[in-house]
Amino acid sequence: MNTSPSILVVEDDPDVRKMLVRHLTHHGFHVMEAADGMEGLQKVEAGGFDLVITDIVMPYVSGIGIVARVKKHSPETPVIAITGYGKEPEALADESKANLVMGKPVRMADLMAHVRRLLEEAHGG
Repeated sequence: MNTSPSILVVEDDPDVRKMLVRHLTHHGFHVMEAADGMEGLQKVEAGGFDLVITDIVMPYVSGIGIVARVKKHSPETPVIAITGYGKEPEALADESKANLVMGKPVRMADLMAHVRRLLEEAHGG
């Protein structure tokens, strides 16, 4: 890819969101952020993201709602959902239709490996 991939991070915990944005930016990605599901939906509607990372449990609109909207408007766009609550990540992956569900705390090395893999798969790499 010639240009830096664009990633949307939707996370209602400001500390987690800042950590994700900082790490992804440090690795050369163009990152936009949303502080909750409503803001995330607005940015998803505007489009243009190569990948979306969303928390599952958020007020107003859940990460499952974010995944559904991404997949409706841009089915080829990969989505990574992250969660610190409830069901096992595998069960949430089936329920949410996310490409991948990761449990919190997220290991940054694992996240980066998954981000790169999903972007390569999405772009025929």
